[in-house]
Amino acid sequence: MVTGAAKRLGRAIAERLADEGVHVVLHYHRSRKAAEEASASVSARGVNAWTMAADLGRPEEAEGLADRAWECSGGFSILVNSASIFGKGRLADAPYESFLRHLTVNAWAPLALARAFARKAGAGQIVNLLDARVGGYNFTHAAYFMSKRTLEYITRHLALDLAPDFRVNAVAPGLILPPEGEGPEYLDRLTETVPLKTHGEPADVADAVVCLLKSGFVTGQTLYVDGGRHLRD
Repeated sequence: MVTGAAKRLGRAIAERLADEGVHVVLHYHRSRKAAEEASASVSARGVNAWTMAADLGRPEEAEGLADRAWECSGGFSILVNSASIFGKGRLADAPYESFLRHLTVNAWAPLALARAFARKAGAGQIVNLLDARVGGYNFTHAAYFMSKRTLEYITRHLALDLAPDFRVNAVAPGLILPPEGEGPEYLDRLTETVPLKTHGEPADVADAVVCLLKSGFVTGQTLYVDGGRHLRD
């Protein structure tokens, strides 16, 4: 199951897994048409695909999503927590509601899904999507950043808690896609901050996910896909 699979990185990951012969449950929130298009793209690769809606900002829906996905697909062995929200706000003035919403969607939902998955599957793999700046600071997206740091801790904790039956890792994308509402020029403006002086592509993140899934002796790790940008933090 891939959360947030209708668009952007989630869709790229779902399609890459399909290229590897993996059947995929594609979770989405409101983007039903995009989810159906992503599902068709996954199915065209010769695997089964199912779409499933849930608002991960509602704890009861997040907690029930794994059970619903398990029932419709007959079971799964991989969980990729890709869905997230990316709201603006500084630490000095971001409202309580913003912190709560970000922590619920970006940290609590992945944890709830991981726990439900672990109870169902008995063995498997989990990959969480973080942010390449998780080792530093993001002054303009404080609530988002706190939630991703929390998810980093959850990743390492679950890697110990669920071993040896589950491997739990993370991918930390850097300058890959512009935020919603921004164009390619957003990426062009920031390439000078990247040691490799370029930006990545969604395929780079999807390849990193597959790399972790295939690496049988790796758990509790974060793989940065950011052209070296995290080294400056």
